[in-house]
Amino acid sequence: MITETDEIRDAIDEAAREWPESADNRAELLRRLVLQGRPSALEREARRLVGFLTAVDEAAGSLPGVYPLDAARRLADEWPK
Repeated sequence: MITETDEIRDAIDEAAREWPESADNRAELLRRLVLQGRPSALEREARRLVGFLTAVDEAAGSLPGVYPLDAARRLADEWPK
């Protein structure tokens, strides 16, 4: 169930103009809008992930000497086996 706010109403009305064959079925229009928006959401997430990985790559190696070479092993040794 979704509340048909003014924004939602306007979007569905626009969808009815885009898909006139479904103009009398607001649920179908809403479904089409959701499915149409899904690739956009996936693309935004992919861009966010690429940005994150780029930042990690750019930061890698930027703090030489801050941690001793065996720092990861020493931390792991502190945990119970």
